[in-house]
Amino acid sequence: SESPVVTEETTFLNESAADAVRQPAEPSKGCTRFCACPPAGLLASSVTKVTMALLLFGVVWSITGPQCLPGGNLFGILVLLICAVVGGKLVGLIKIPTLPPLPPLLGMLLAGFLLRNIPVITDAIRIDFHWSASLRNIALAIILTRAGLGLDPKALRKLKAVCLRLAIGPCTAEACAIAVLSHFMLNLPWIWGFILGFVLAAVSPAVVVPSMLLLQKEGYGVEQGVPTLLMAAGSFDDILAITGFTTCVGMAFATGSTLYNVFRGIMEVAGGTIAGVALGFFLRFFPSKEQEDLVMRRSFLLLGFSIFAVFGSHVAGFPGSGGLCTLVLAFLAGVGWADSKGSVANVVGRAWDVFQPLLFGLIGAEISVSSLNPSTVGLGVAVLCTALVLRVLVTFLMVMFAGFNFKEKLFVSLAWVPKATVQAAIGSVALDMARTKQDPELERYGMDVLTVAFLAILITAPIGALVIGLAGPRLLQRPKTELRENGEAGETARRPALRDVLSFLGFRDLHTSLGSLCLAHCARCLTTTVQPLCRWRWQCVS
Repeated sequence: SESPVVTEETTFLNESAADAVRQPAEPSKGCTRFCACPPAGLLASSVTKVTMALLLFGVVWSITGPQCLPGGNLFGILVLLICAVVGGKLVGLIKIPTLPPLPPLLGMLLAGFLLRNIPVITDAIRIDFHWSASLRNIALAIILTRAGLGLDPKALRKLKAVCLRLAIGPCTAEACAIAVLSHFMLNLPWIWGFILGFVLAAVSPAVVVPSMLLLQKEGYGVEQGVPTLLMAAGSFDDILAITGFTTCVGMAFATGSTLYNVFRGIMEVAGGTIAGVALGFFLRFFPSKEQEDLVMRRSFLLLGFSIFAVFGSHVAGFPGSGGLCTLVLAFLAGVGWADSKGSVANVVGRAWDVFQPLLFGLIGAEISVSSLNPSTVGLGVAVLCTALVLRVLVTFLMVMFAGFNFKEKLFVSLAWVPKATVQAAIGSVALDMARTKQDPELERYGMDVLTVAFLAILITAPIGALVIGLAGPRLLQRPKTELRENGEAGETARRPALRDVLSFLGFRDLHTSLGSLCLAHCARCLTTTVQPLCRWRWQCVS
């Protein structure tokens, strides 16, 4: 028998038939998607997630008992976490045309504040002091770890003096100003005034860094290095503030003479640095590079050592050394992990995504309207505003000889205002330590520090984000090449050449004369006759 003739048409038909056999029929849309047996799609996914949540709750309830019920610690923490996440999402959805987005941490802070001050909800949501303090300390350890990993030695060598000036000058000046103002206006002792000063002196990376990245994406200030400078100096500013805070806290809760307390503070700084160096070099070599799951093991050890340093320093009686130890070990470990530092930072960032809403929610839940003193609120705002004015002026002076123009100096000064993350992390540490001492006077000082820190976040975070977003496009310059390309493209489309105009009018000889005149005078525009030609940017010479 003769074989059939194979043509392109028969081949196409055969392949189409085979594809139809291989490909399963598409499920019908409509109600059959939800009524399929067995269930599939959205219905199956919803049932699975609800079952997992109920099973998790049942397992935890069977172990902890009433802690998972209303009034228990786990129930309160879970409700606070959910409300803080929802509050952050809602604030993030607020988008005003021509204005930058508000930081989500405001929604987290307000969610905790509302849960604390709504009468009916307050009775059902209670979180024990020790649970709250432990969660905030874990969040503090994660923040310090991220700050240590975020330090860029290359940026430090590149920016050198201006980066150090911008980090040290405004932070030190604001801390000292707040210490003096709070001593005379809030009646705080000198050491507690410096505690409040270093709490408020830190700039917030949670507000500054995202805003700088948005401006950097649009090209504003990139050639001058403004976004890089602010992001690099922000880490050093936070480290200086946290180091000063931990030193002052150690001195405030120490017993003995003034000379002994000063010596104790110096020893805490030295001890924290030495311990951080030792642990940092340990993490550079262990785990070794040939081990499996290298990133996860490094992340686990880094977070474990950081949390242990924060908690262990309190147990050892040297609370000021834990934070500095965490910063040093994270920085040295990151320098040694040049190949996987970014991957470890991503894992630490995921941990921060969980503890950020908890931290800001817990800080908001510490503030009770009934316990607020109106005079403390008013005087605290006055102290904050006065110190911010001084900070802006000092920042302007620190970048005076950095090669920036007036607008860029003004922008750097205004961008150095927002406060949020560090204030939430260390604002309650002094109050927690005062509660362990069970001293009403120390608790009052700690509550004043926390109240002013809460007000600083509530006031400066949204204002700082808006100021950076609005002032950046107006005060910073975009790359000249981009502006030149955009300008020439627009001018080419709408502006005629001088040769074409003169040829159209019949003055061909005048073109050569004007060309010589422009070559002689266009550089400085000495005559008014040539100035209109310069504004129109006509080609004078063919």
